[in-house]
Amino acid sequence: MTKKIKVGVIGVGNCFAGLIQGIEYYKKHRDKQVIGLMHKKIGRYNFDDIKFTSAFDVGANKIGKALERAVFMSPNLVRWTKLPKSRVIVRESPVLDGVGIYVENKIKPLKNPTPLAELRKKIKEEIRKTKTEILVNYLPVGSQKATEFWAAIALETKCAFINCIPVFIASDKNWAKKFKNRKIPIIGDDIKGQIGATIVHRVLARLADERGAAIDQTYQINVGGNTDFLNMLERSRLESKKISKTKAVKSQIQQSIKDNSIYIGPSDFIPFLGNTKLAFIRIQGKMFANIPYSMELRLEVDDKANSAGVVIDAIRCTKLALNRKIGGYLDVSTYFMKHPLIQKTDDEARKIVEKFIIF
Repeated sequence: MTKKIKVGVIGVGNCFAGLIQGIEYYKKHRDKQVIGLMHKKIGRYNFDDIKFTSAFDVGANKIGKALERAVFMSPNLVRWTKLPKSRVIVRESPVLDGVGIYVENKIKPLKNPTPLAELRKKIKEEIRKTKTEILVNYLPVGSQKATEFWAAIALETKCAFINCIPVFIASDKNWAKKFKNRKIPIIGDDIKGQIGATIVHRVLARLADERGAAIDQTYQINVGGNTDFLNMLERSRLESKKISKTKAVKSQIQQSIKDNSIYIGPSDFIPFLGNTKLAFIRIQGKMFANIPYSMELRLEVDDKANSAGVVIDAIRCTKLALNRKIGGYLDVSTYFMKHPLIQKTDDEARKIVEKFIIF
């Protein structure tokens, strides 16, 4: 049994650039504590046991390039460390609905893409040739058809699937059943940040709720300057994103709160922020004797560093499932994802992961 975890990536964008460069950073600095992982070791796997064996993208400036070059191509902004030469060549991915109107000029997909049937065949050949065993989906928000295409590819190639975006695959009972029937693991949907806006909002909302305070109104507004936020200016692409983030917070409040009293979602694109994400969170309500209270928080994070460590843990848990021949939806999704099949408190979700690791 090989120790390396062979991973393919769908979308060689900023999120993936942060993941691969972060892994390389710690490889180069063995004397440094590995900050950002919730688990230093999962089973027999360390963070550096992850090996990227295939990569797919729609950008004309990335397709055909070696992976260590492609991750630095526009519009990617992550510049943390140099990468060693790789044998992995970025292959073409179908556009479908993966490119929004606001980002098309920045991503610049191929002008003459390969016909879908032919491309599907080439993709499956690449996955089999490279012996990729886990596919990680980093497509842009709103890529419903494109994500469904890749979920089907995972089923056809018997690859495990980790869905990092708010398109409901793992949390959809029909898709989850398909993966279970094929005995293929799936984790999803919509990756949580390490110290992200939604995880912080969840904790604060649960704190108020558990202490007996009423929550009358709450909001979370996010702004940033990378292509993720530019893409989300297209409001029609945000339906599943808003559902995912809202349910993640609402699930932590036992008392009822009206739909028009909670607002959570991306708000605007500010170009000069780059990969910096700003979140503004407010909770207001009533305390003992009906006395009002309110709290406000401003969170500033690097949007890409925030998710990479969580994905590393998700990859390693998926590999354990492959080793144990466990297929279908993995309950560890509750800890890693904003929109799992079943919502739990974060304490309960962490215990699920711990139990899974020592299974």
